[in-house]
Amino acid sequence: MPVKRDLGPLHLSPDEHPAYLESKRGVASMQEAGDWLRARGIDDLECITPDLAGVARGKMMPAKKFVANTSLALPSALFMHTISGEYPEESGDFRYSPNDGDLKLVPDLSTLSLVPWESDPTAQVICDLVDQTGTAVAYTPRNVLKRVMALYEARGWKPVVAPEIEFYLVSKNVDPDYPLVPPIGRSGRQIQSGQSYSIAGVNEFDELIDDIYDFSDAQGLEIDTLIHEEGAAQLEINLRHGDPLELADQVFMFKRTIREAALGQDIYATFMAKPIAGQPGSAMHIHQSVIDRASGRNVFSNADGSASDLFFAFIGGMQQYVPCALIMMAPYVNSYRRLTYGMSAPTNNAWGYDNRTTAFRVPTSDPAGRRVENRLPSSDANPYLAIAASLACGYLGMVNGLRPDEPTDRTVNEGGGISLPRGLLEAVAAFEAEEAFHAVFSREFVGTYAGIKRGEHETFMQVISPWEREFLLLQV
Repeated sequence: MPVKRDLGPLHLSPDEHPAYLESKRGVASMQEAGDWLRARGIDDLECITPDLAGVARGKMMPAKKFVANTSLALPSALFMHTISGEYPEESGDFRYSPNDGDLKLVPDLSTLSLVPWESDPTAQVICDLVDQTGTAVAYTPRNVLKRVMALYEARGWKPVVAPEIEFYLVSKNVDPDYPLVPPIGRSGRQIQSGQSYSIAGVNEFDELIDDIYDFSDAQGLEIDTLIHEEGAAQLEINLRHGDPLELADQVFMFKRTIREAALGQDIYATFMAKPIAGQPGSAMHIHQSVIDRASGRNVFSNADGSASDLFFAFIGGMQQYVPCALIMMAPYVNSYRRLTYGMSAPTNNAWGYDNRTTAFRVPTSDPAGRRVENRLPSSDANPYLAIAASLACGYLGMVNGLRPDEPTDRTVNEGGGISLPRGLLEAVAAFEAEEAFHAVFSREFVGTYAGIKRGEHETFMQVISPWEREFLLLQV
């Protein structure tokens, strides 16, 4: 029987019981962290950070070593490999560190929470990355988003976001040559499409939904609403609006949570943009507004309640720059299968009032709630990078005084027109060519991210698809 590790007893009288011990998510100091861990009998701590794909990387350590400020590091190359684990050839501005030096993990104690699906008492904390001099590493996702948020702060603004994340539940599939299929629900039948907003569709997975809610509550993650979407066993979770970094952290944690809850029910949850042919793709819509830090008012609205110049400039920036930043919102070959004519996703950079066929929708709201919904990002995107890209494009519009074209009330995702990059390499080229991105994201990030995406395309090109075998094998 293994020896149980602990941090030592925590002896407190009722009068000495501080409020932070009741926190489900986050503490203010390492001293509080030690008390929090002891109060829960935590054995192990996961120190995690999102890589460029949004995958959790890091190290597990005994909790007592964590509170002793044990130094943690990861190799820099970990943030320079493809989703399939290959290391691309150097190209353009993409270069590896000559010594593959370590990057230091710096815990953000505001993210400390339980790992509720683990059988042993386990906690987790999200970490930032710095180099050996303590400088933030420019090409890591959390730091990219922080850099964009600092641009807003320098102008006296505070961006506010609310993500919506769609995903599919599918039957377990251990052979990638076989297409994914919907799972069997509570009724004993395979789930079909056409279940938008169906309560019965959600109830097919009652036990899974209960696990998602329970796991989320244990981590201090707040779900606003959960619905069944159009696709077969396609669900959507909406999060409450708030600070962009906090919301990106929540999406990062929700993805882990939903996958774990699904595995507990012997099915998969997938955030692929287009997992099943003929079904709608999965999006990560991002609602955005901007607050004046001094007054707390929404800068998208004038005092009389009308739309402000900054509101239109934000949309103008989205229209001009989002097509060039699309690679941060649609990061894989599969992502562009969602952005296809004739499907439910927008294939344009148009905007309109409460028009879901546009890329940039302005929902109906009161002046304080005026916001812009970016409907282009797919759910496979790294939430830190997708939010950073969307906010950066709006920021560039605001500081440059851009103006959008006229809003449209027609259906603009029909008629065959596509005004966005059509594939991965085209999106990478547009991304690298936009000089403004070198300033807002850093030249180092642009070069690193573009190099990785080119490498992923090369890996994809090594795979022969069923379409090629079906139509080319005996006819060309």
